[in-house]
Amino acid sequence: PAAPEVLLQPGRLELGDVEEDQVVAVFVVTFDPRSGNMVEWCLPQDIDLEGVEFKSMASGSHKIQSDFIYFRKGPFFGLACFANMPVESELERGARMKSVGILSPSYTLLYRYMHFLENQVRHQLEMPGHYSHLAAFYEDKKGVLHAGPGRGSSLPPVYWLPSIHRYMYPEMKITHPAGCMSQFIKFFGEQILILWKFALLRKRILIFSPPPVGVVCYRVYCCCCLANVSLPGIGGTIPESKPFFYVNVADIESLEVEVSYVACTTEKIFEEKRELYDVYVDNQNVKTHHDHLQPLLKINSADREKYRRLNEQRQMLLYSQEVEEDYNPCEEDLFVLFFLEQNNRIFQTLLEVSASQDKTLTAEHARGMGLDPQGDRSFLLDLLEAYGIDVMLVIDNPCCP
Repeated sequence: PAAPEVLLQPGRLELGDVEEDQVVAVFVVTFDPRSGNMVEWCLPQDIDLEGVEFKSMASGSHKIQSDFIYFRKGPFFGLACFANMPVESELERGARMKSVGILSPSYTLLYRYMHFLENQVRHQLEMPGHYSHLAAFYEDKKGVLHAGPGRGSSLPPVYWLPSIHRYMYPEMKITHPAGCMSQFIKFFGEQILILWKFALLRKRILIFSPPPVGVVCYRVYCCCCLANVSLPGIGGTIPESKPFFYVNVADIESLEVEVSYVACTTEKIFEEKRELYDVYVDNQNVKTHHDHLQPLLKINSADREKYRRLNEQRQMLLYSQEVEEDYNPCEEDLFVLFFLEQNNRIFQTLLEVSASQDKTLTAEHARGMGLDPQGDRSFLLDLLEAYGIDVMLVIDNPCCP
C-alpha cells in the first residue's frame, strides 16, 4: 500500500502525525441582490458560520467569472470556490453568484477538495437548492473532534510552525498545487529575500491584490514557508508565523490583537489602517511605514548571491527531472529546504556565539551565515532582539550609508 502522506506545514505538526480527513462544515453562500451575501445552506446546522459569507466571496468578485479563496474562521481553515453565471433574470440583476466551501482544522488538506468544490459551485448555479451531493460529502468526510479532558467539547489544535529533520524530508509532501512556489519566485524575483527577512522577524505582512484572490492565497502560504526553522530551542519565545489567508474589513478587530501574521486582501482601505500591519505588499511593491524597518527593503550583495544560488538549484532540478524521469523531486521541496537550511545556518551560528565566552558576533560570522555584514546589520539586530539571543554585534556601522 502507498505510504501515508506526512505533511509539512508552517505548524507544530510532529513528524509521523498523519492527518486524517476532517471536514467540520460544508456550506453554500449566495449573493442576494436585496440583502447581499448570505449563507444559503450548511451542515451541521448548528455550526457558527458568522462572517463566512464575506470570507468566501472576496469583495470585487462580481467582476470575475470564478475564483477560490483560503481563509481562517476561528480555530478552523476554510476553502471556498466561487463562480459567477449570467442569467436572464431581472430579479437577480443578470448574474447569479455563489460559493461552495468547507472548514477543516488544518489547511494542508483543503486543496484535495478543490475539484469537488468547483464542480459543486457550478451545480449550485445551474440547479439551485439541490444539496444532496454536499450532504453525502459531509457525511463521508466529517471530522470527529475529540472532546478534551474534563471539557464537553474542545477545539482541535491549530497547527503552525514545523519540527522537521533534514534526513526525513523526502517523505513529506506539501499538498499544494505544483508550481505555486515557482510562480511565487517568478512574481517577486529578488524581493522574496526582503519578504524572507520580514517573515523570519515575524512581522505582520499584508498582501494586497485585486481579485482573483486564489493565487494570492498561495503567496501567503509561500511567505510562511520562508520562515521555517527546525533547530530545537529556536522559536519558543517568538510568535508563530500564522497564515491568515484572505481577510476583509470584518476581520479588522481580530487583526488588531495579532502580533504576527501573513494575510491577503482585495480591499484597498486596509492600506490606510497602518496600525494593522508592519509590511504592505501591493502586487510586487513591498513597503513598510516603520522607519527602523526601512533598511530591510534594500537588496544587498548577499541577497543577490542567495537568489542566484536558488535559481541555480532550480535549473539543476529542472535538468535532473528531464534526465532522470523516475526520480522526481519537486520544486516545492527545493524551495522550502533552501530557506530552511539558510535559517538553520543563521540560528546555529547565533546559538554557538551566544554560548561562547565573549559572545561576540563578527563580520566573519555574518558572512558565514550568508549575510552581508553591513547591509544586513539592522536585520541582524532585529533578529537578535526578536528571538532574545544574547550576542554582541561588533560589526561597524559605516558612517556613510
